[in-house]
Amino acid sequence: MDEGPGLPVSGRGMALTRSKRATVMRWACLLTVTALACAAVFLLRFFPAFQVAVDHVGQHLHIINSNSNKILTEELEKRPVVLVTGGLGFIGSHTSLELLLANYRVVVIDNLINAKEEVRNRVETLAGKSLHWYNVDLLNYEDVEMVFKKHRFDAVIHFAALKAVGESVEKPLRYYHHNLVSTMHILRAMEAHECFRLVFSSSACVYGVPRKVPLKEEDTRGPIGDAGHRASAKAVATNPYGNTKVIIERVLEDLAQNPKWEVVALRYFNPVGAHPSGCIGEDPHGIPNNLMPYLLRVAKGEYQELTVYGSDYPTRDGTGVRDFIHVVDLATGHVAALANMLSPKPTPGFRVYNLGTGNGFSVLEMVAEMERASGTKIRVHMAPRRPGDVPENFADATQAHADLGWNARLNMKDMCRDSWRFAQGQCDPNFLPNKKTIHPAD
Repeated sequence: MDEGPGLPVSGRGMALTRSKRATVMRWACLLTVTALACAAVFLLRFFPAFQVAVDHVGQHLHIINSNSNKILTEELEKRPVVLVTGGLGFIGSHTSLELLLANYRVVVIDNLINAKEEVRNRVETLAGKSLHWYNVDLLNYEDVEMVFKKHRFDAVIHFAALKAVGESVEKPLRYYHHNLVSTMHILRAMEAHECFRLVFSSSACVYGVPRKVPLKEEDTRGPIGDAGHRASAKAVATNPYGNTKVIIERVLEDLAQNPKWEVVALRYFNPVGAHPSGCIGEDPHGIPNNLMPYLLRVAKGEYQELTVYGSDYPTRDGTGVRDFIHVVDLATGHVAALANMLSPKPTPGFRVYNLGTGNGFSVLEMVAEMERASGTKIRVHMAPRRPGDVPENFADATQAHADLGWNARLNMKDMCRDSWRFAQGQCDPNFLPNKKTIHPAD
């Protein structure tokens, strides 16, 4: 027999029973809540002791919350605060990222003379943490002083400088003024605010024309102290840019005669590459002065050819040989130097370390590797030697390994592959796992 639409008779009865039960339960809950509310009002009004008890519980909850915030604040305060000058530039941005990943609090000074503000966003996205950034010119001491008044720094990493060898030969006064005065301002502010730890971005240019390779820290022909790798540089550089590094090293060595100061100068040799995520790399304003960014633009078809200066050097293919080092390796070298400096057993004074791979590659070998990475043929124009360049230099970095526990790990293939990924705009912001949430700067 057809029951018609809807539930069978037995089913309708069960549905009605469930409906009644649900209604009863709702009314029971409402009456219970009302009764409890009335009871609470009655107790609070006629029994002061109950109010005291409630206040007492509230105070305990507030204390627990306050203590939690205090513990969190104390944990944050234990993290060292590091000032990175030029911290949005090529090497500086990679170092800022590595510092954030190593749980340092990072403050950056960068006036964007050779950097872009977007780099900050990408560094923060990759790290999952924020940094403080000040658009400040280091030639203005009052602005530098303002930054030091806002933060108490545990250490400074000083990158900011003009750095093109060829341009320094053409404009020596600009280089001496900018690099020396900006460094003096940083040192003045550090001393005024009792920050005595400095990692200085030096250069292999201080070695001048090498007498032999690989280059060791004492090969500067300068005075050698009680440990050879702590030797300072003598004025042997072949260009104004290198001479600014020589002069600054001498100033730092004199400054570190005061036992309050702990200074590490890192001499490095031709940083190239980009972050493996493809998000940050070398992207200078205007026509690049360095080999890799120019080479990339030729590979992309933006320029017709690469000019190679010097084809008659006493090297295996006649072009200059350099110790090209991946920028990520270089960044971790700075973090290693800083960690050593902040260790429970500080080493006052002035120390020098080479950061390099220990292997020299010629310019033409770099071109060939980039052709493989990009899948393009790169046109090369051979030109006469450039003033200030040397035939070859590459590092002996064994002292950095012995003292800092640092080694270069990435090779030429990695350098060209990562550079090409960055040049192609293949940015993967989630490259680093578990770093997707940006926490505010501390």
